[in-house]
Amino acid sequence: MRSLRSLSALLLALVGCSHAQPPPTPPPAQAIAAPAPPPPAPAPAPEPVAARPPPEVAPASIYFDYDASELSPASRAVLQDFLDQARAQPDQSVRIEGNCDERGSREYNLALGQRRAEAARKYLENLGMDTSRITTVSNGKERPRTSGSDEAALKENRRDDLIPTSGNVGVSSAAEPASR
Repeated sequence: MRSLRSLSALLLALVGCSHAQPPPTPPPAQAIAAPAPPPPAPAPAPEPVAARPPPEVAPASIYFDYDASELSPASRAVLQDFLDQARAQPDQSVRIEGNCDERGSREYNLALGQRRAEAARKYLENLGMDTSRITTVSNGKERPRTSGSDEAALKENRRDDLIPTSGNVGVSSAAEPASR
C-alpha cells in the first residue's frame, strides 16, 4: 500500500505542479506584430456626369390611302412615337409637309396635301403637343419621294413628312437635309 500511496502522491505532485507553473510568456509584441498596412487611399472624388443631351427627334413619315386624309392606326402610332421624342426636346418644333402622288391637278393636290398635314397637326395637338411648335405646309405633288407610276411609287408619295426644326419654326435642324 505504501507504494500505492507513493505513486498517488507522485501523481498529485505532477498534476499540481503542472497547474502551478506560470503560463509561458508571449514573445515581445514587436516580434509577432506585422507592420500595419498603409491606410487606404482616399476614394477618388466622383467625376461629374456630363448631362447627355436628349436624343435628336428623328424625322418620320406617315402614309395615306388614295385621295384620303384620314389617319390610319399605323400613322397614329408613328405620330405617338414622334411626340414621345419631341417631348424630350421642347426647344424643337416640327414642320409637317403634306405630299400627294402625281394623279390629280396641281391645285387639287395642294389642297389634299394641306388636309393631310392638318390631320397630323390636329392629332399631335390632341396628344398634347404645343400648337406653337407645329407648322404645316403642302407640297402637293411637287416633291415626290419616288418616281414612277406603279402602285408602290404612288403609295410612297402619298405621305406627310414630319421634319424636326430648331426652336424657331421654319429653321432647319441638323436632322433635316439642307436641300430637298
